[in-house]
Amino acid sequence: MNETTARRRSRTGGGAARRAQRSAVSFETAKYIERNIPNFEVLNDEALEIIEANAETILEEIGVNFVNNPAALQRWRDAGADVRGERVHIPRGLARELCKTVPAKFTQHARNPERNVEIGGKNLVLAPVYGPPFVHDVKGGRRYATMEDFRNFVKLGYMSKWLHHSGGTVCEPTDVAVNKRHLDMLHAHMTLSDKPFMGSVTDPSRARDSVEMCEILFGKDFVQDNTVMTSLVNINSPMTFDDVMMGALEVYASNNQACIVSPFIVGGAMAPVSVAGTLTQVLAEVLAGVAYSQLIRKGAPVIMGAFVTSIDMNSGAPTFGTPEASHITYGAGQLARRLGLPFRSSGSFCGSKLPDAQAAYETANSLNMGLLSGVNFMLHACGWLEGGLVASYEKFVMDADQLGALHKFAAGVAIDVNAQAMDAIREVGPGGHYLGCTHTQSNFKSAFWRSDVFDYKPFETWAEEGSRDTMALASARVDKLLGEYQQPAMDPALAEALAGYVADKKASVPDAMG
Repeated sequence: MNETTARRRSRTGGGAARRAQRSAVSFETAKYIERNIPNFEVLNDEALEIIEANAETILEEIGVNFVNNPAALQRWRDAGADVRGERVHIPRGLARELCKTVPAKFTQHARNPERNVEIGGKNLVLAPVYGPPFVHDVKGGRRYATMEDFRNFVKLGYMSKWLHHSGGTVCEPTDVAVNKRHLDMLHAHMTLSDKPFMGSVTDPSRARDSVEMCEILFGKDFVQDNTVMTSLVNINSPMTFDDVMMGALEVYASNNQACIVSPFIVGGAMAPVSVAGTLTQVLAEVLAGVAYSQLIRKGAPVIMGAFVTSIDMNSGAPTFGTPEASHITYGAGQLARRLGLPFRSSGSFCGSKLPDAQAAYETANSLNMGLLSGVNFMLHACGWLEGGLVASYEKFVMDADQLGALHKFAAGVAIDVNAQAMDAIREVGPGGHYLGCTHTQSNFKSAFWRSDVFDYKPFETWAEEGSRDTMALASARVDKLLGEYQQPAMDPALAEALAGYVADKKASVPDAMG
């Protein structure tokens, strides 16, 4: 245990904390995925080199905008860029050189150290849906999200075995003032779960509040020396960095906290319709954003993001689970690995209005694409509905259940003596069956992944139990998980300090709903 770890641990000590810890019920969470399978690659070396060269041309000849941020423009001038107005022209190779100080892998610490995650390398960390203003369930239908909904989703995330991360804005609580809701959201993540979480990026001041709340939870020195938040910084594609997102990035990078620097790409609207053209723009935008983080603080952890979807050319609506999105995601993973950066992409994407067959097909395509493309941090891994406008209770538990299949597939194929099963084949011989053999009896509990939501019963039993479809089964599971929820233990002094901070901050300014 190092000095800063010891300081952090001492802050959460005390008899009351130890008594609370002993009496608390801890729900099982699987360790983040460590892939034992190869990544799927769609681009050869020549294609990758062409895309990389074209991205450098964009940075040097076309440039990128850093708007309403004179300090950012000066940082780029000092680094050797050609700044014309708010347009930054980055000399060939400069951004790539700056990106070299980004760690290829980093630990995000949770308040429960057993739930720390390693982001990068062959690892995959799964986090829930982010940002929907609406929620949906079979009981209440589609409606604006509230703080109660937000807390419920945090609880469901905490209870979900295959979900490693509590996420950020799992839904947008519209019943709380815009300038104050980040405080309630962070407080919920910190107190209702002990998994790692994300900070606020909707204003630089809210990013600072996020850091200050983490300093209460973890200790100020620990926060400066360790990463305790991963936050989402979207680029206004094409090739524009606004002052709000860059301001949040500046706060987090200067405090050693991780940011996902992520273009927001809808092919045909924010990027070219071609796969190669979109990848070129994505790479240029990422290089500029990640390089800027290193101008703030060398060595600050950053994740290369790529939120990618195509567009329906008839309606203009975004489409998900498409072959083109897969090509782009696989290619972006290759580009990220060549840069030595952790990679964020994919999720439980779908355009459907309900957790129906369309949602299932599109989500399955998107989740498998993320696993095989080498994604290290998968935001939106469960709960996404209606193009990201809706957080669905039923789909949350359906998706979270399916994440178990990703864990199983990523483990690869065992080939040890037990897996070879030669003793079973000898024991059964020709014409026999394996149900009762010794090998089956020893391995049946872990041999096959099994859903906690799907129905495997015979038709007659299924009919007698009400002929419930998957939506009904998922609704029942939501009720079961929320009914069994128990809050993880927290030092009462820390709980009081966090609640006091939130109350004081909210009282210090009037409500603003815009």
